[in-house]
Amino acid sequence: MRVLYFDCFAGASGDMILGALLDAGLPLDELRAALGGLALERYEIRVDRVLRAGVSASKFRLLEGSGSPAPESSPNGPPIVHAHDPGARDHTHGPEHVHRQPHVHDETPGGGEGRDERHDHEHDTVRPPVLPPRSHHHHHHHQQHGHHEGEHSHRSVAEIVTLIERSALSAPARARAVSLVNRLAQAEAAIHDMPVSRVHLHEVGALDSIIDIVGGVFAIEWFGADRIVASRLNVGSGTVRCAHGVFPVPAPATVRLLGSAPVYSSGVEAELTTPTGALLVTGFAESYGPVPAMRIDRIGYGAGDRDLPDTPNVLRVLIGEADQPDTGGDQVVVLQCEIDDMNPQIFGVLMDRLLEHGALDVFYAPVQMKKNRPGTLVTVLARPADREAVTAVLFRETTTIGVRYHDARRDCLERRIVTVETPLGAVRFKVSRRDGRVLNASPEFDDLDRLSRTHGLALKEVQAAAFKAYLERPPD
Repeated sequence: MRVLYFDCFAGASGDMILGALLDAGLPLDELRAALGGLALERYEIRVDRVLRAGVSASKFRLLEGSGSPAPESSPNGPPIVHAHDPGARDHTHGPEHVHRQPHVHDETPGGGEGRDERHDHEHDTVRPPVLPPRSHHHHHHHQQHGHHEGEHSHRSVAEIVTLIERSALSAPARARAVSLVNRLAQAEAAIHDMPVSRVHLHEVGALDSIIDIVGGVFAIEWFGADRIVASRLNVGSGTVRCAHGVFPVPAPATVRLLGSAPVYSSGVEAELTTPTGALLVTGFAESYGPVPAMRIDRIGYGAGDRDLPDTPNVLRVLIGEADQPDTGGDQVVVLQCEIDDMNPQIFGVLMDRLLEHGALDVFYAPVQMKKNRPGTLVTVLARPADREAVTAVLFRETTTIGVRYHDARRDCLERRIVTVETPLGAVRFKVSRRDGRVLNASPEFDDLDRLSRTHGLALKEVQAAAFKAYLERPPD
């Protein structure tokens, strides 16, 4: 089984992910070919070798056609207020993190503050149809691409989807990219209480985001991983200044896109995880936790702009082979406690907190306890390494005074997420196999619910359309 692991100890962003996967062996020419058809000939990709806290990493850059790096800081310019731009990389991290780009925003973690990179040397340069330069973390969100505000249009979600459809990705990959763009737009629409149709991206940021999303989808799928796992995501700390005011890190769009993924802050005053980074990691990761058991054969480091003093500002990917899950099963720990004296409303919050701290599964069952009181049996499955964290949640969030646990093993089907394009929109399916044979295929309920609300249809109608599209799709 091929496993790809995202080690997000310094956060995640779209260009850090691309840098890491290029560093791990993705051919730059193949990435260029995948981006073909986007009609962005004025720009080029450049990949540099840089040092981050002494660690050599690949720095993925998007530059205008001249090939010279864009300035990493620029004089203050008027803010462009129109949707946080997921591709705009100009940010001030820490207490005065400033965002002045359009809506639907994404920033590269640990960015540059106009850093002098005279010690970095060029690794490779090509001129694919790509997008504008990124200036990253720790500087102000200004237009520093050498354009005037009036030169750029705004792109609607529909226009961005059209651009993606012109890319050279495979049909399933295009569907995945479209699904990610829609998810990004829905997050932004929810934050600003507006319809998705009104969410627009400023041209520079929109193009930048398309490269992150289209390139990220292609790069991740190029490695052909059977299983994708991620660590907890380091989100950083401090504040970020957007067109609408000052917000705490992680930014509003990042929080929504992270969903139930486990996060933490190492205390670095910087925005380490960005909306596009959160979008890609949560869009592909099947689970979160420590490095899974595997034989590592590829390692990649993708650099952010800023050279942090105490930790390498890089995202690391580990790729390797793991034994099939049906050869002896996975080791898990089962934790249990009974509760008969707690407000039942707390059980919903408890389940969320347990999953956030590494629980693989949580379920409740009614039991009859001593003194003939009705109670609830709480059962939690977790990895052995997460036992203490899960136990701490049980003691902190409930009224129990004791937790039992025992080791167990479990056999699991091989699982992967397949995005299926239906007449109503993209739907993710969780497909389970054993010995190469598909045994189960289940659509993601959240996708069905979203399309049901969008089109005003009964959920069962959307579900039927999704299964029909899944059965009629080309074979894997």
